[in-house]
Amino acid sequence: MNNNLLEQSTPASEPALMGLDRLPDFAFRFCLDFLVIFILVRLIYYPRHRNKDFLFSFFLFNIINFLLCYLLSSATIQIGFAFGLFAIFSVMRYRTETVPIREMGYFMVCVTLGILNALANLRTGLLELVFSNALLLALTYLLDRKVTLPHENVQVINYERIELIKPENREKLIEDLKQRTGLPVHRVEIGRIDFLRDTARVRIYYLAQENENPSPAPNGNDED
Repeated sequence: MNNNLLEQSTPASEPALMGLDRLPDFAFRFCLDFLVIFILVRLIYYPRHRNKDFLFSFFLFNIINFLLCYLLSSATIQIGFAFGLFAIFSVMRYRTETVPIREMGYFMVCVTLGILNALANLRTGLLELVFSNALLLALTYLLDRKVTLPHENVQVINYERIELIKPENREKLIEDLKQRTGLPVHRVEIGRIDFLRDTARVRIYYLAQENENPSPAPNGNDED
């Protein structure tokens, strides 16, 4: 009789052993995650910045995080595993080239979405999961749009009217720079002064809606 019970229970346990019982859950989570990351990357990021260099990395970061969290998660390690994985990607930096701050923000959103969609409890928090995804997309869209706050840009120029670098001539210096550059300069900083050539390195600061500053050099040094 025990043998018959064992034979009857064996076929029922095969789907669990093969993981087929989790396949619908995995498919739903993956489809939700891919839909959200597609909206984030293709419909929010790319139309705004037109930079396709990071598209592959955004998708790959999200999918890798999702798969790692889902396939390696368990009731005992999923919380610590998620925070550890998030911490690793939070401190990671590319050494080949400098990643702009905005793109690093998108990387963090991609990592967060992958972890969130892989580990959230669907039985008790399906609506919360959908709402959290929608909230992240909405906040990213709104915060990345053009806002009324201007951005302070900086340029370094060689200035030959050495007599205007004196502190008492600061207003004249700013007015001269406005006329010659056509930029709304509102403050300046005097750098290196060359009295042999009667020139000075001047940093000019002006306000604009876009960030026009060049990307910093990989070694972090300034030519000043």
